[in-house]
Amino acid sequence: MYNVSQKELEHIDVILNEDLLSIGVHCAIVIDVAGNTIAQLDDGHCTFDVMSFAALAAGNFAAVDAMAKLVGEQQFSLHFHRGEKESIHFSKINEDILLICIFGQDVSLGFLRLKTTEVIDKIKSIWER
Repeated sequence: MYNVSQKELEHIDVILNEDLLSIGVHCAIVIDVAGNTIAQLDDGHCTFDVMSFAALAAGNFAAVDAMAKLVGEQQFSLHFHRGEKESIHFSKINEDILLICIFGQDVSLGFLRLKTTEVIDKIKSIWER
């Protein structure tokens, strides 16, 4: 599990709230590649088991990374699954940490990609201090 201080977690929660939940993201989760949840913030309407979701998301990311190598890519750093009502956007913060956003049809994928890039930069800056 990634070692994160309480102060860092609080700062990450603020970033997730201000930059992602404020634009309509239903749930933002930061996990390590083993599926351990580091931070999770939602709009109060998410009813799924976050721990199970994180484990499945880590497995999904690992499988897609293996597929990337099979086709000659080093990695696919971004994954996206679109559903009728909910969609999932995965992105790497670094080699060990992933950011997952769950959002509905009211959030533009392009805007979300822009915001996740900003969030990743902010989270990296927390850990570089």
